[in-house]
Amino acid sequence: MSVDTAPRSPTWTYVDGQWLPGNPPLIGPTSHAMWLASTVFDGARWFNGLAPDLDLHCKRVNRSAISMGMKPTMTPEEIEQLALEGVTKFDGNVAIYIKPMYWAEHGMPGSIVAPDAASTRFALCLFEAPMDAGASVTLTVSSLRRPSPETAMTDAKAGSLYPNSGRAILEARARGFSGALMLDMNGNVAETSSANVFMVKDGVVFTPVPNRTFLAGITRSRVMGLLRQAGFDVREATLSVQDFREADEIFCSGNYSKVSPVTKLDDRELQAGPVARKALDLYMEWATDLVSEE
Repeated sequence: MSVDTAPRSPTWTYVDGQWLPGNPPLIGPTSHAMWLASTVFDGARWFNGLAPDLDLHCKRVNRSAISMGMKPTMTPEEIEQLALEGVTKFDGNVAIYIKPMYWAEHGMPGSIVAPDAASTRFALCLFEAPMDAGASVTLTVSSLRRPSPETAMTDAKAGSLYPNSGRAILEARARGFSGALMLDMNGNVAETSSANVFMVKDGVVFTPVPNRTFLAGITRSRVMGLLRQAGFDVREATLSVQDFREADEIFCSGNYSKVSPVTKLDDRELQAGPVARKALDLYMEWATDLVSEE
């Protein structure tokens, strides 16, 4: 029985100099990316006429490609302009996910396993994805760990990292939670299964210190800066599960949903707290002001 490969929302993809609707076939069974996972991507958002930090996402995908051993074929500025061009193909009523991607078509001569940088390909996919900013999430502590840079491509936004997150989400869903709180190999909190994480204790905002076991996200950095500008004490620190169990408030940040309050951690119920609400308000105000200044 064949699988329907049509995308689940309106989608446009730029590849090899042209825009194509839907889900065009790009990777064949002999493509390096298909069987040896040489894929990197990034994700930006467009909503309400805004595309916050689009330039930073376009720069990061090129850094990810280089980390994977590939050679970027587009400049960040070219990717950004293409993304804004792609946005015009939609009616503007639904938020859009902007996903630039690189992959290797062939393996390195004499190796196969390592990607051939000269065979790097690029695509830019945009699809409708409603915003759920501010929607709450529930977390359980995962039995799985984030890898260290010695064991995985943790310095890149690599597709090969995400099956581990998928396993953590499946485990969490089986327990009745929407996501997982994940630890690094030393047993310290790294992030959640799909976003960076913050906690608040006695008015101080904490987030795990970047130790290269997780991507310190663009939205995470933006939220930290905005909270500091608003007068909050924001600290990067080595944090334990017990720290989170005793927190006054927990919330997540990520490009897909921006800021999400955590309302349950295992058997502890929490309220969507004031710092999470303030962080989201500050982010949206910053994004709106940015557009009005252009």
